[in-house]
Amino acid sequence: MYKFTLELLFQIIGIGSASGLLLKNDQLNIISDNGTYLYAYEMKAAHLTRFPLTAHPEENIAKNVKPDFEAMTSRGNVLYLFGSGSRANRNQLLKVDANTKKVISTANLSVLHEKMKTAAHINSDNFNIEGAVFTGKDWYFFNRGNGAAGNNGVFKITGANLDKPLKISFKEIRLPAIKGVPCGFTDAIQVDDKLYFLAAAEDSNSTYKDGAVFGTLIGAIDMKKMTLDFSHQISDKHKFEGLTLQHKTKEQYSFLLCEDNDTEQLQADIYQLKLKR
Repeated sequence: MYKFTLELLFQIIGIGSASGLLLKNDQLNIISDNGTYLYAYEMKAAHLTRFPLTAHPEENIAKNVKPDFEAMTSRGNVLYLFGSGSRANRNQLLKVDANTKKVISTANLSVLHEKMKTAAHINSDNFNIEGAVFTGKDWYFFNRGNGAAGNNGVFKITGANLDKPLKISFKEIRLPAIKGVPCGFTDAIQVDDKLYFLAAAEDSNSTYKDGAVFGTLIGAIDMKKMTLDFSHQISDKHKFEGLTLQHKTKEQYSFLLCEDNDTEQLQADIYQLKLKR
């Protein structure tokens, strides 16, 4: 059984609806599902800089037209930013230089998303990518089961080239409920040979509409077996969406989490979660 501590570490003014975190060299990269900026927060200096991801960047974009950036991963000096794929305007992949924060390239993943839905027998109303992991050889995408069918699961795309995947597979992962409300994936990262994830209980059976939040759990999936290793509730009121590793020891993992407040308030709350074996 894992023992944990959870505390609010700091607040960042100027970011709304934080949906993804990635810590590199003491710099916290943050994306928002409501906007088209990449934020870089220097933790030691407590300084925030925002970088445009489009020619006309915005914050608090209307839900029906926002690109809905929900997942972020990296390899080397490249950041990969993904839209959720839950609507036709949310299929973007942006590759960003991790140092300069300039956009290297953009791509539309609608063809890939259709192949993923076919492989998993999921329709568009149940497709919602919330987390991404790139090993350098393969990709893992976490589908949040907040559609009516509750399709929580992990897509594995064999091969580094998303334009020409060698194989697409889907493994359903059954998660516990909180107060009778099913949990759905909200982010994931790789730590050693496991995929650590967050999953939130939100009282809505829609990939589009928000609902009442009943808490969040953390868990891990064994990458070789693709089976649930553990899950543990860490909150009964927060909807945590971003997860990144701060540091690890033999006895403890320390993660940073961000909370999606689902409002237009430009404030990001960053929490520290310590897991002890």
